[in-house]
Amino acid sequence: MERLTPMANAQPVLELAGISKRFGGTLALDDIDLAVHAGSVHALVGENGAGKSTLGKIAAGVHSPDSGQIFVDGRPVGRWDTVRAQRRGLVMIAQELSLVRDLTVAQNVFLGIEQSRFGVLRRDQRRRFAELDAITGFGIAPETRVGDLRIADQQKVEILRALAREAKVIVMDEPTSSLTAHETQRLHEVIRHLTAQGRAVVYVSHFLDAVLEVSDTVTVLRDGRRIRTAPAAGQTKASLVEAMLGRELAVSFPPLPPAPDPGVAPLLTVEGLASDAGVKGASFEVRPGEIVGLLGLVGSGRTEIARALIGADRVTAGSVTLAGRALGRTTPRRSRDAGLVLVPEDRHGQGLVLQRSVTENITLPSLGRFSRFGVIDRRAVGRQVDELVRRLELRPAKPELPVQGFSGGNQQKALIAKWLVGEPKLVILDEPTRGVDVGAKLAIYELIADLAARGIGVLLISSEHEEVLGLAHRAHLVSRGEVLDEVNPRSLAVEDVLRRLFDVAGPAGTGEEGKAKESVQ
Repeated sequence: MERLTPMANAQPVLELAGISKRFGGTLALDDIDLAVHAGSVHALVGENGAGKSTLGKIAAGVHSPDSGQIFVDGRPVGRWDTVRAQRRGLVMIAQELSLVRDLTVAQNVFLGIEQSRFGVLRRDQRRRFAELDAITGFGIAPETRVGDLRIADQQKVEILRALAREAKVIVMDEPTSSLTAHETQRLHEVIRHLTAQGRAVVYVSHFLDAVLEVSDTVTVLRDGRRIRTAPAAGQTKASLVEAMLGRELAVSFPPLPPAPDPGVAPLLTVEGLASDAGVKGASFEVRPGEIVGLLGLVGSGRTEIARALIGADRVTAGSVTLAGRALGRTTPRRSRDAGLVLVPEDRHGQGLVLQRSVTENITLPSLGRFSRFGVIDRRAVGRQVDELVRRLELRPAKPELPVQGFSGGNQQKALIAKWLVGEPKLVILDEPTRGVDVGAKLAIYELIADLAARGIGVLLISSEHEEVLGLAHRAHLVSRGEVLDEVNPRSLAVEDVLRRLFDVAGPAGTGEEGKAKESVQ
């Protein structure tokens, strides 16, 4: 492992020396050194579980190190928590959003630093919000309730919160995971604006193109250890992946099982489906062992279609037939019992109970399968969980630990495993690789191919359009809640999809072109 060589005549604004951290029996960080300089972007990259988020959280005071020292402007900090970190000018935009859903956008942005009189925001605070919005160009209404926003817009609120605190160091953990390519470019412009003012940004991301574009320095972590720190200008995606994994890796998609014959009876038939969440007359089919993708822009209605299928949103018209049986007015529980499950996009808000163990999370919807006369068969639970942990390559392979202690990518694996108990007939995967590194993506890709090989139908939703093109047997374009043209993924490139979506989404000059480029990331 290389040792850091400080920049000549430049004292770091933030320095971590010999930082180690354990969570139970897991060594998350092992003797890490890191130096962050004012006016620069320092990226942290590595596989899920490499320690990137943990290191960022220690810098921002969310976690305390077990050993090592933190220096700010060359001075040791002593006790360290989020309050002390913010006082010293360090804030964090967390990967998992920490907003108060029942408060407005403005209330969340200024929470804890309010300037008010008798509980009413002062005019200068409203002006400050307008200034932040002008810098970012996000265009979010300050009086909107945060719980009514899409995940992508909630992430923008987190960014505004950090900017409102005028920090000298901002730790951004996966800040672009829910943003379109156009919005990512806007964020990078904001980052350049911040560094031009002398601020520093610690940029944690799995999107290596974005890392190389915006960063000055890149530190690679692997298994809790720092592998190297080097100027970003001398790095490539291939060199970063090799350092992250300790081996060369060609990012590719696994071989798929043959597409079902068109004469095979559909497993899922959707006809004229509409919902009060904006789905309009959606119709399509999925055959046994077939992977069908939905291609669309952010806000196109893909997630709303998935929610309508399982009864999470009220269906106002149309029909859903699974394995020859009409589901009628269904609910998520009835859909699950029938063999139709949804792995949701929001793993914290809709998917996992963070304080409980991986085992408890995986088996929670299916306890009836493992109990007799109200007594749970622990051995049967253990066998099922161990099989899923092995198939999804969960790390660490300790399902007895609370899920909140796992990295974001491994939490995603636990969420997927939760809905595979009992071999469902059809699985809907909504953004299954959001916040997941390149190595973990391959494990999820292989799982999707394996599901199809077992005869399970898969409906795949991903904002990374290359995933749909690389994994789906067939795909449909989606716009404004409608399922439109069927396309052959094997005959299209990402650029072709973007052109088609742009033509569907709106004419030139409407502002949709930037949104159509979301899958470039």
